[in-house]
Amino acid sequence: MFHRHPGGILGGPVDPAERIAASLPAVEAVVGLRILHRSSGFVGNLVSFDDGLVILRGITGDERSWKYGHGTFAVDGRAVRLIPNASKSHEGEAADAGPDLRGGTLSDARTASGSRAVQGATARVARDSRIWVEGVHDAELIEKVWGDDLRVEGVVVERLDGIDELSDAVAAFGPGPGRRLGILVDHLVPGSKESRIAASIADPNVLVTGTPYVDVWAAVRPKSVGIPAWPDIPMGRSWKEGVCAQLGVGDPKEFWRVVLGSVNNWGDLEQPLVEAVERLVDFVTGSPTMDE
Repeated sequence: MFHRHPGGILGGPVDPAERIAASLPAVEAVVGLRILHRSSGFVGNLVSFDDGLVILRGITGDERSWKYGHGTFAVDGRAVRLIPNASKSHEGEAADAGPDLRGGTLSDARTASGSRAVQGATARVARDSRIWVEGVHDAELIEKVWGDDLRVEGVVVERLDGIDELSDAVAAFGPGPGRRLGILVDHLVPGSKESRIAASIADPNVLVTGTPYVDVWAAVRPKSVGIPAWPDIPMGRSWKEGVCAQLGVGDPKEFWRVVLGSVNNWGDLEQPLVEAVERLVDFVTGSPTMDE
């Protein structure tokens, strides 16, 4: 005869979905809650959670929906188990909250980032807050995918041409409330030079985030470029030159035109870059981020 002991092999849920659910913190699905869809990197406020469907609204009014699954979503940087809201008293307030469209209207057309396009908006004066990127290719890629969204939000993207003097540059910028700084960094992995430089920036008005890729080229999906994979380049050699040599495509400047031209929308990019840029836009526009 078998005895069921708490915590033993028969002491918990057997179904895999139930096991996952039991291991995740429960968060009440209050309308307006800031949520990250983990696989796509999309960050938005909760519009509704009904009939197993989660609908989020992004910073420019774009609404996206996903079928709910345990661990599919994150709040405050943690995978969570969403549970129905016991009180819907905040629904009206959240439904009225929307993006500042500067007199424009949301259309059914989509921008390259997946947001609903804004038509007829008046020009917005640039915010004091900024997004910094490492080089011209980073800036061009962000402009191609997020340019329409950034213009609506009044966010200017500036390039650093390297981050070796990042601390001095941040100090000279003078971040503060209403003057936030978001910084996108390549090769932000444990033990890298970039991670050490990023760790040296300790200011609540500065967010440094990035991708694991050595170069922003690698944040473009290989299949979009028409190659099976990005080549592995040994340390000590220029990554771009090494890639071009292995692919037999010649000049890096010319090949970058091919890479950039292969990007039509956010679906042509790897998710770490999509998530990083979305977080930076949220941060500099004053929206809560997953780290706050």
